[in-house]
Amino acid sequence: MQPNRSIIMKKAFVYGMSVEGENFTDRVKETKRLKLDFENGINVILVSPRRMGKSSIVKKVKSEINNPLIKVVYMDIYDCRSEYDFYNRFASALMKETVSKAELVVENIKRFLTRLTPKISFSSEPMSEISFSLGITPRNYQPEEILQLPEQIAKEQNVHIIVCIDEFQQIGEFTDSITIQKKLRSIWQHQRNVSYCLFGSKKHLMTNLFQNRKMPFYQFGEMMFLDKIATEDWVPFIQSRFASQGKEISEPLAKRICETVENNSSYVQQLAWNVLAETEHEVTEKDFTNGFEALLAQNSGLFEEQLQGLTTYQLNFIRAICNGIHSNFGSKAVLEEFNLGGKSNITRIKNTLRNREIIEIDKNKVFIEDPLFRIWFKRQYNNL
Repeated sequence: MQPNRSIIMKKAFVYGMSVEGENFTDRVKETKRLKLDFENGINVILVSPRRMGKSSIVKKVKSEINNPLIKVVYMDIYDCRSEYDFYNRFASALMKETVSKAELVVENIKRFLTRLTPKISFSSEPMSEISFSLGITPRNYQPEEILQLPEQIAKEQNVHIIVCIDEFQQIGEFTDSITIQKKLRSIWQHQRNVSYCLFGSKKHLMTNLFQNRKMPFYQFGEMMFLDKIATEDWVPFIQSRFASQGKEISEPLAKRICETVENNSSYVQQLAWNVLAETEHEVTEKDFTNGFEALLAQNSGLFEEQLQGLTTYQLNFIRAICNGIHSNFGSKAVLEEFNLGGKSNITRIKNTLRNREIIEIDKNKVFIEDPLFRIWFKRQYNNL
């Protein structure tokens, strides 16, 4: 009997996950630069607002590296909550992604983690489906031993290893984070056969980790900032994806999809999909409106969750930003018009909203980077 195989359907538009293959849009310049950095062993820090495709571009470049002397290891540490959570994820990714076959993972573990007896299970699926628990603890391995693993493997295999760590800002949330960061930096900076690509979705935390002179990872690598994909690049992509489904969208309406969500990559794909779903043959104004209303409805639960527990002053602060106020929140006119409380209240409000990733602060001006959240909030809360 043949093993069951999952059916992979081609999606016209992809959102809420990293994008690959024909769904990957533009980023020609950034892809070329990141690939060049990878091939030349340059450490890279990738920074951008949320939902702008950081994971997608890293995976895109990973798939394009065809030099057998270079191995790219990708890991996501979003759910790591402690130092040893990270070490287990770090070692697991290295064990799995530096060999070509699932069976060799066990050999990798036996060779490089000799003091462990991991729990390993195989499935009938490809290597990505192998699951195992290493059980690394302070009793069996010191941090320095785990952090040296990529260098040891690279020397053994005579390759250069690129370690890509998604959601790296989680390191800053660990207990005694500065000490942990110092350990990582002190070891990684001396490795000659390994380079690192570190990136994450919390822009202000990533910026603090790598651009603050007092932090251990200051000037650890090349800073790369992802800009928004231009409308002129999005439009032909959107039109081609509609055509692939036997439908048609005019250039003005394709542009409006981009402009409505300010070229936010994830929202462009999600809105385009919603409009496509509403369309019979050719996109109409009604199809666009229905698609956009669906987009708001799909994200309203997430937005409500972001606002849970906020005070009236904090909600009023968001309302002020949505009404075009980006600075001078402590002025008498702004305090009174938007009911923000006392002037001394402003810093606390900013810190709370920034920690919740609702606002961003750039050159002493405050913004809400999520364009859909701004539209939704103005509808829901502008009459506070």
